[in-house]
Amino acid sequence: MEVIDLNKPEKKINLYYVTDPICSHCWALEPTLRRLKEEYGHYFNFHTVMGGLLEKWGDGPVDPANGISGPADVAGHWREVGEYSRMPIDGSLMITNPVQSSFPPSRVYKVIQKKHGDEKANEYLRRAREELFAFNANIAEVSVMIENVNNLGLDGEEIVKEAGGPIGQQLLNEDFALTAKLGVRGFPTIIMVNEEDKGVKMVGSRALEYYVSGLEQVLKEEPKRNEQPSLSSLLEKEKLLFAKEIEVMYDVEQSDLQAFIKAQLAVGSFEEKELLGEKYYRFL
Repeated sequence: MEVIDLNKPEKKINLYYVTDPICSHCWALEPTLRRLKEEYGHYFNFHTVMGGLLEKWGDGPVDPANGISGPADVAGHWREVGEYSRMPIDGSLMITNPVQSSFPPSRVYKVIQKKHGDEKANEYLRRAREELFAFNANIAEVSVMIENVNNLGLDGEEIVKEAGGPIGQQLLNEDFALTAKLGVRGFPTIIMVNEEDKGVKMVGSRALEYYVSGLEQVLKEEPKRNEQPSLSSLLEKEKLLFAKEIEVMYDVEQSDLQAFIKAQLAVGSFEEKELLGEKYYRFL
């Protein structure tokens, strides 16, 4: 006779993901972060926190560590991150029509979160990053923000207008205060805190094993992972996935990806395209 427990573990960990819509290393982290949430999300409450990467361009260096003083410096840095991570980044936008501040899309994120919850807000963040990094759109422009919100099935004009008012900045300031309290100075930063208010801080884009090890430290036990969702259900939920994201989620070698796609997805359920030398898949 075997005793079994069908209760899901109570979420005992608070995970804070401190980020910014124009953070290229956060875009590079997307494949790993998704897998962490799918396999170990039953252990933690996930909090996305806007960190405020760029209020405006000034006279001095914005990011001395990466040699960034102005928008033109960003393009080269982004391309390097894109090539290294295989999460495509065009970057030429930062020369032709640079993003002047990451605060406007951050405020939109906060208003969506307040009015429609975390899921919709995180969907907005993902779409904004796709538009910026892969498809070279200026996500701080009002028209682009409105369109991105409309594409979520929400009222873009209303939300972007509200985000541009006092409430938008007030909500953003609350995140900035939390960022300061957590002692975060770079993005992405992931902080996991247990019920005893003890935790671990992990800075930068890391491999999955690094975050699982952190989770084990704060849980004080070896975490048990959930099975990944099927590729068909994941693509239906996410709408668009890059090759690297599928490879990371399912431990598929780049050379085996085409065979994996063919075995997992029904013909006519998706379209395959290529961008900057990387394949991506869109749900139909």
